[in-house]
Amino acid sequence: MNETLPPPPIAQTQAFTYERHGVTIDDPWAWLKDPAYPNVTDESVLEYLRAENSYFEGAMAPHGPLIDTIFEEMKARVKQDDASVPQKDGDWLYWWAYETGGQYPKHWRRSVTGGADELLLDEPAEAAGKDYFRVGAVAVSPDGRLMAWSADDNGAERYVLRIRDLATGEDIETVSPVTNGGVAWSAGSDAIAYTEVNDNWRSYRALLHRLGTDPGSDAVLYEEADEGFRVAVGGTRDQQWIEIATGDNQTSEVRLIPAADPHAAPILVSPRQVKRQYSVDSAHGSLWILTNDTHVNFRVARADPANPGMWDEVVAGSDHVYLTGIAAFDRHLMMAARVDGLDQIILRDWDGGSRQVAFPEASYSAAASNNPEFAPAAYRLSYSSMVTPLTVFDCDPETLALTTLKVQEVPSGYDGSRYATERVTVTARDGAHLPVSIVYPVGFPKDGSGKLFLYAYGAYGHAIPPSFSAARLSLLDRGWAFAIAHIRGGDDLGYDWYLQGKAEARWNTFHDFADAAKGLIAAGFSSAGNIAINGGSAGGELMGVVANTDPELWGAVVADVPFVDVLNTMLDAELPLTPGEWPEWGNPITDKAAFDLIRSYSPYDNVAVKAYPPMLITGGLNDPRVTYWEPAKWAARLRATKTDDNILLLKINMGAGHGGKSGRFEALHERAEAFAFVLTQMA
Repeated sequence: MNETLPPPPIAQTQAFTYERHGVTIDDPWAWLKDPAYPNVTDESVLEYLRAENSYFEGAMAPHGPLIDTIFEEMKARVKQDDASVPQKDGDWLYWWAYETGGQYPKHWRRSVTGGADELLLDEPAEAAGKDYFRVGAVAVSPDGRLMAWSADDNGAERYVLRIRDLATGEDIETVSPVTNGGVAWSAGSDAIAYTEVNDNWRSYRALLHRLGTDPGSDAVLYEEADEGFRVAVGGTRDQQWIEIATGDNQTSEVRLIPAADPHAAPILVSPRQVKRQYSVDSAHGSLWILTNDTHVNFRVARADPANPGMWDEVVAGSDHVYLTGIAAFDRHLMMAARVDGLDQIILRDWDGGSRQVAFPEASYSAAASNNPEFAPAAYRLSYSSMVTPLTVFDCDPETLALTTLKVQEVPSGYDGSRYATERVTVTARDGAHLPVSIVYPVGFPKDGSGKLFLYAYGAYGHAIPPSFSAARLSLLDRGWAFAIAHIRGGDDLGYDWYLQGKAEARWNTFHDFADAAKGLIAAGFSSAGNIAINGGSAGGELMGVVANTDPELWGAVVADVPFVDVLNTMLDAELPLTPGEWPEWGNPITDKAAFDLIRSYSPYDNVAVKAYPPMLITGGLNDPRVTYWEPAKWAARLRATKTDDNILLLKINMGAGHGGKSGRFEALHERAEAFAFVLTQMA
């Protein structure tokens, strides 16, 4: 890559072993975890991370012109003065807007009767002088006079929650420095419910702050004792209830508090049952519940608030229709669903009839967008496909006709006819049929000579939809194809698709990804060694596993904030997320079978003496989700073990967290670096 580059930094080893379930684990890079975490002050750790960053910068420096070119391409596809479509909420229209050159948006409103635009939140001003800035909650009070808002300025995902007087634009109260998630206003606009995180970054309690009082005396609405559960607050669409939800990755529980009487005792809808999930909305005096209690693909039930645990079925579960969400409006119960892997929006009349919104393409992504009102004149929807830019529709509640309000503009020009998209099916080694969404430039060769960029996630039941990406065009316009493998572990084909890649079935996810690549090779889209792969977080774990199992398939690997030290993390109950992750991965502390399974795939523990493809690994020093030492330890072991001369780069963002750098252009620059790495390694 750069023959003048000095040798890469080599992390020293320190003898460290431990025994679990009769197995001795050797972890010579355990010292990279600073004992003072979440504060990282160990100079030997910082010195190593800085050395890796210097090596990354030196390795990429010769490709600076290419990075700059790709970045400018991506930036030219971004509408500099972009703005959202204003949305009505009560007496106001709300929207966000960027100014030319701005990294962050400004938030505005205007009275529905006209008048001057009002600036609610000036993110560029708030972010000035900060290396990192991200807004969390933004919630205007029911009376329109106040706004609760939160922001994180270091990537640690501990947000400072403030109250702003919209008449003056001044923050009048600081409620908490350690919030995470949404907030909910009382009906009288005199109090807010919010959640706080503890030292282990677990949102463990919901509190009520009455405006004008000392936050230190805020009432605890609910505190969760289970270390694996996290608490969230919200509100029902009809604004009758404040919701307090708690749960882990497989079990949930909801409590309700009257928004008009936020000091009332919370009402438990139904006690938690292991592996049962449910969510609640409210309309016309009833509770509307989405739950998987009787069918893996969920059903809809109704309950009387006076007897919330008695559920009467409204929409039965279906093997074919996977219900992913509900929203109760004045005229309809809106149901989000997925059928054969494609999003659907279904409107159910309160008398029982239902209709489905028709979308214009055979493969696409669609969802309800911003719909704050209980009785809107139209339903706001978002839509895109691999070749269709993001489109905002208003859907007529009676006719279901779609009115286009906005189509994502690509200022440098975009001609969808230059690209083609397919949804192909690959047969996995166990006979499962894996969908793969692929987009490529017209004329792309299907003789095995083409270059392919393959992406997947495959965890937590998180589907990756076949949606549009303007940044992706920098690959397509260089003759590449881009594919998304809808592997098990995601819920692309239903909730059972998720379960088939979870915990004891985890190897299905990794096999699916390799099998998808082999299927695309068989279909002529590429060949072994001509495929670049990418995934982040749990998808970064996927990258680590397949780099170990099938290194010959990949021409380059980009692993973003990868969850690769899986065994050690799942054995450490003191880490921020570990207890809540056991339902997803298994608990290796108490379960030897889970220990053996995780040990069989954990990327860090399975690095072998063999050749690996070129690799770019990223992390964030302040990341509370995947701690910085996971990618650092993995890179150190790879350097010390692999037999090839292929480049291995580790980049740790020293002032950011799980999502990388903030700001729309900073994020694009990091993407340009990844694309330049892939292009130069596979030239």
